Amino acid sequence: MVVPRAAWKGYLTLGAVSCGVKLVGATSQAGKIHFRILNRTDRQPVKSAYLDEATGEIVGPDDQVRGYETKANEYLVIDPEDVKALKAQTEHTLGVDGFVQAGAIVQIYRDKPYYLLPADRGAEEAFAVIREALRRKKKAAMGCIVLYQKTHHVVVEPEGDGMVMTTLRYERQIVEAKGVFAGLAKIKVDPEMADIAGLIIDRKKIRFDPSRFEDRYENALAALIEAKRAGKKPPKPVPKPKENVVNLMDVLKKSLAGEKKPARLGKARKKSAA
Repeated sequence: MVVPRAAWKGYLTLGAVSCGVKLVGATSQAGKIHFRILNRTDRQPVKSAYLDEATGEIVGPDDQVRGYETKANEYLVIDPEDVKALKAQTEHTLGVDGFVQAGAIVQIYRDKPYYLLPADRGAEEAFAVIREALRRKKKAAMGCIVLYQKTHHVVVEPEGDGMVMTTLRYERQIVEAKGVFAGLAKIKVDPEMADIAGLIIDRKKIRFDPSRFEDRYENALAALIEAKRAGKKPPKPVPKPKENVVNLMDVLKKSLAGEKKPARLGKARKKSAA
């Protein structure tokens, strides 16, 4: 397997200690189906373009500048060189601010993961020392990095022979759960119903296995494309499930009874096989 090209190269710094590192994207969009926008008339691809809102004329890349709207229809032009100067001092440094207990990062704050590797042979020993120290202390390193012209707060954690750096969302980007759940009624749960639901959960225990994840929409999309390519009718969509739940207790009991049947069938097969 070809290792993806590094998305960033720089130095992981812990106080006076520096270690050359590089980042490689831990996720990929390679398997996704992508569409091109076509002209319906001649089936040729079309291109997007920036238009001047006043004249309607196309504005080329050389004539485009960034602007910040100070008030309605008034803009402050931001020079690209000014932006470049702001990030110049920190764009090649992944600085560690401190350490937190492993697992202390609330999941909703985690954004995008990257694999963190030593930049070269000379950095391998220092890299390994940092990784093993984090693993033994069961800690995660909190730091900051400039990536794709933006500052990201990140968490660095040991992963196998390397480490994983995950960018974190800012607090202002998180919608508070309290506000979302505020309108939910305070329900007094029937202990028997909770017990029955718990039994179903116990019977449905599985191991986390990402290799079994299936993108049903992407598969259906691929089947649709293949059918159209072969001149066949598109596959029929799966009908929506009927919403006919009347009594939750009855449904839970029936579900539990249904979960018991496969176990008895399995035992019967073993006896017959013996």
